[in-house]
Amino acid sequence: MSLLDKIDTKNIPSHIAIIMDGNGRWAKERGLDRTDGHQEGVVAVRRIVEAASRAGINFLTVYAFSTENWNRPNKEVEALMELMVYAIVKETPDLIKQGVRLLVIGDSNRLPTKTRAALDNCINETANGTTITLILALSYSSKWEITEALRNMLNDIQSKRLRVDDLNEKTLSNYLTTKGIPDPDLLIRTGGEKRISNFLLWQLAYAELYFTNVFWPDFDAEHLYQAILDFQCRERRFGKTSEQIEKEQKE
Repeated sequence: MSLLDKIDTKNIPSHIAIIMDGNGRWAKERGLDRTDGHQEGVVAVRRIVEAASRAGINFLTVYAFSTENWNRPNKEVEALMELMVYAIVKETPDLIKQGVRLLVIGDSNRLPTKTRAALDNCINETANGTTITLILALSYSSKWEITEALRNMLNDIQSKRLRVDDLNEKTLSNYLTTKGIPDPDLLIRTGGEKRISNFLLWQLAYAELYFTNVFWPDFDAEHLYQAILDFQCRERRFGKTSEQIEKEQKE
């Protein structure tokens, strides 16, 4: 029996974010090139999108490439960009068929023209997907995102399109790349590391964190469902007491 059958359908996280870690170490353990690990990582993305869709997840954000990743060896970066284009072109028909809508967050200006073109085409082709929204965090870092948001806010204040008195949490959220997307309820990080690594720092303020030693290429549907089951065992208080939560649930 799959763990999917044990999940409480009334307590499904609407949005799951994943730091896909361990591709390189997975390849090294097998005497393979790091690129081979990234290729297997793409297979895992497809597998988890399908599993998340079956579980009723509305939004799935995956950390595909950080701004810090540009500091990796040129050969690896170039291979990753080529793999990105290949995977997007190859998967677009299946994404459409499965009702997956693709969105991208991050500094797209740093991406190669070929990569941007493939992404733009896939975004347009999948725009009508209603089953699940897949968000690629690509050339993304939270510090970059917040800095850009503040810069744009200041520009709007200077041009009098925004008043200082109007600034609040909602205002800042509307300047982030995730505008219109609900904050993640659950963050999963594979590969054994226990840190957030500059990912969705604002949006993860009240997310439940789940860390696993499983390398990303080995992460499968059952691992995802185990994370969801763990999430469902948490008491999400958002600053309130347990007694308040219990009373609200009875009302």
